[in-house]
Amino acid sequence: MIKSRKQKQKKVPVKVYFRNTWQLYLMLLIPVIYIILFKYKPMLGVVAAFKKFNVFAGIWKSPWVGLEHFREAFGSAEFWSALKNTLILNIGDLILGFPFPILIAVFLFEINSKKIRKVTQTILYLPNFLSWVIIAGIVTQLFSSSGLVNELFCKMGFGEVGFLSSPFAWRIVYWISGIWQSAGYSLIIYLAALTSTDPSLGEAAYIDGATRLQRIWHVTLSQIRPTISIMLIMQLGKIISIDFDRPYMLGNTLVKSASDVISTYVYNVGLQSGRFDFATAVGLFQSVVGIILILSVNQISKKIGEEGIM
Repeated sequence: MIKSRKQKQKKVPVKVYFRNTWQLYLMLLIPVIYIILFKYKPMLGVVAAFKKFNVFAGIWKSPWVGLEHFREAFGSAEFWSALKNTLILNIGDLILGFPFPILIAVFLFEINSKKIRKVTQTILYLPNFLSWVIIAGIVTQLFSSSGLVNELFCKMGFGEVGFLSSPFAWRIVYWISGIWQSAGYSLIIYLAALTSTDPSLGEAAYIDGATRLQRIWHVTLSQIRPTISIMLIMQLGKIISIDFDRPYMLGNTLVKSASDVISTYVYNVGLQSGRFDFATAVGLFQSVVGIILILSVNQISKKIGEEGIM
């Protein structure tokens, strides 16, 4: 028996191995080349953050300026205002938007009606295919001073509300529109995690006298905690970075104090002025902080007994 096991564990010669599996490595070569050309090679462009970039001279022949662009950014009041707005909007998305798809996924998982489940999934997932240009038009039609919501408020005697002119009200509209647009995508992930849970644990809890809320909290949610923790880590890693199209399309001059974020700051100060080196410096700052946050939260989640992303 021992000899037969040793014979089975003999290593296959390299030539024989590659002769049998070269098709798989050929298939793997295509995505590897893609990642190298379009993901790793562009990373060399971060050198522009430390140079006074000249379009005609190129990145490598442009003069070196060191940390000058970073000093300029950190010494600008506009940068810190944009950073503050970015954190406020992202933390609001995290607090309001992160639990929403989890609650909807648990609700759909608990109900027995397949028709309600399919209709709800479709309604929530459809906005994911809409661009923020279209969503901004819908938001304007609903929440402008002459929009549908204000017309209803006036008829009910509440008066007009400046949803798109008050910074505080604009943030609420921003968060609501973000939940509506992105909840469907996260919902699919959580539903997939819920379908892989063990139903016998819930049945055992029911026999022991646990209520439905107790079964949801102690059985259902506990089984998808790894998925929730991974999604939370990824969300926290993006807390300092923000998409350009959403605040730019939803914002206006009346709420610039709330809608001017890092991405719009880079666009206005860096790209519109042709200062690609300054824009690269701010982008590099976001990336470094994002990596530090992901690694930190990942280590914290492991120390408290949760699964990390690596």
